[in-house]
Amino acid sequence: MNNAANALTLEQVRIHLAGRPLLHVDATVAPGDVLTVMGPSGSGKSTLLAFIAGFLQSTFTAQGQVRLGDTDVLRLPAEQRGVGLLFQDPLLFPHLSVGGNLRFGLPHRSPQKSAQVAKALDQIGLAGFEARDPATLSGGQQARVALMRLLLSQPRAVLLDEPFSKLDTALRQEMRTLVFGQLREAGLPALLVTHDEDDATAAGGQIIALG
Repeated sequence: MNNAANALTLEQVRIHLAGRPLLHVDATVAPGDVLTVMGPSGSGKSTLLAFIAGFLQSTFTAQGQVRLGDTDVLRLPAEQRGVGLLFQDPLLFPHLSVGGNLRFGLPHRSPQKSAQVAKALDQIGLAGFEARDPATLSGGQQARVALMRLLLSQPRAVLLDEPFSKLDTALRQEMRTLVFGQLREAGLPALLVTHDEDDATAAGGQIIALG
């Protein structure tokens, strides 16, 4: 879905909270690979994602470089970084249909949006769901729509903030397979933060432990 994907490089990234060292990460994530950052609550996992995405709170200070290919993303505003986020909650827009949520993810100038939405729904096993109210979907179906909306936005890298933590055991494994498979197919570097070792195993890439 995205031919512009490049490696995601975190070089000497250090984050402090009130002067106290919180984390230090040095890693490169190749296109299609997943870097997993594990640690307990308060270890700085979600703070690292906020730093990369451009939403770091002023109570934290950070140093280091974050690059996508040759682009220093820290020099860009959040909306221009080309970084997609997938959270614990699907965060679908309740006032839009399933199709409307997917169209929202598409670039504004993208032609043939209806055809793209139909193809995307078929790809995640939800063909014919375009007019459905997101509130009528199961948790797993909502998670699928959220994933596809993210991919349709054509990010250059993806950040995953414990996206499987609120799913039941069987659905969790199904979504891991879907998410990591779609990221590999799209050739996108991804950074997953989690406290679940099964997430890290399913991701199949490098693991960094915090705390």
